[in-house]
Amino acid sequence: LRHASHTVKVPQMAESITEGTLAQWVKSVGESVAEDEEVASIETDKIDVPVNAPFAGVIKEALVAEGDTVTVGQDLFVIEEGDEGSSPASKKEEPAKSEPAEEAKAAPADSKPVEESKEERAASSSPPPKEPAAKPTAPTKSEPEAAAPSASFSRNEERIKMNRMRLRIAERLKESQNTAASLTTFNECDMSSLMEMRKLYKDEIIKKSGVKIGFMGAFTKACTLAMREIPAVNAAIEGNDTMVYRDYVDVSIAVATPKGLVTPVLRNAESRSIVEIENEIYTLGSKARDNKLTLEDMAGGTFTISNGGVFGSLYGTPIINMPQTAVLGLHAVKERAVVVDGKVEARPMMYLALTYDHRMLDGREAVTFLRLVKEYIEDPRKMLL
Repeated sequence: LRHASHTVKVPQMAESITEGTLAQWVKSVGESVAEDEEVASIETDKIDVPVNAPFAGVIKEALVAEGDTVTVGQDLFVIEEGDEGSSPASKKEEPAKSEPAEEAKAAPADSKPVEESKEERAASSSPPPKEPAAKPTAPTKSEPEAAAPSASFSRNEERIKMNRMRLRIAERLKESQNTAASLTTFNECDMSSLMEMRKLYKDEIIKKSGVKIGFMGAFTKACTLAMREIPAVNAAIEGNDTMVYRDYVDVSIAVATPKGLVTPVLRNAESRSIVEIENEIYTLGSKARDNKLTLEDMAGGTFTISNGGVFGSLYGTPIINMPQTAVLGLHAVKERAVVVDGKVEARPMMYLALTYDHRMLDGREAVTFLRLVKEYIEDPRKMLL
């Protein structure tokens, strides 16, 4: 019985994405797949797009090789309807399993008793003659030479083609540097009050909501409150001659993944509590690390927060995520000597860095915004006023 075959094409990925690279064949030719099971993965400059089987069947032919560029609507593979089929590994094992069976069948025929003469039995019972022991050979000159490279220094080089996401990141970073009039302003923040608040209420928050409180929720909330006084931080330049002001704040959260930096978007941060923000950040971060972000998760964004402190960064100047106007860089918390009420004390301090587009923001506005964020963090009770 012959089942109908169907050619699966490269699916629509997004309005702005028309091509990608076939990153991996998850299923091989001859393997059976279930309906909606992933067959291949296409890498784009933003996310990896899975290609699933439209129905249960067997992969009959792969029309594209791994590493090839594919376009939307291009023929990708042929699948035959039906649930029969097996993996290549099982097919290889079948002949191996049949060999012992054939040997077992042949054994009775070979073991048939045969009349032997006394001389033959004597000859067969006598031990075989001993072979002369091989004389030890002197080591050749090549043996010491084989050990020589381990004592020498390596001079190897490896060239790896940049994947689409890495290429896109490089393109956007250069676009930002070439377009925005970037300037960075700095401040330092005493984290004592926020750390004390987290210590007091973290167990209660986990018990009520299951959310582990961190620093990102508080900083995100502080930024949305500071934007009420300095709305230009959340605005953007459109068409080089128009300024767009927004009454919502969609915060792009920078997340490091094995393939590169991605910035999933936290929608309407201005309307969320600190705990709600922390919960959403955790969800987006998990999706990013598991490579399960969708294009909708990363679309838009009006302001970016990048926390290099989780990797130990003490000081840095983040790059603007165009077409946004500003990005806030958070850094590691370190005990430093500071003057408090005329006395030198050790306090947990963090450097803050705000990189902004000077075409949209004046220095006074940028400095005021960062000072407001600092004040909210140093006294979190202000965020309730």
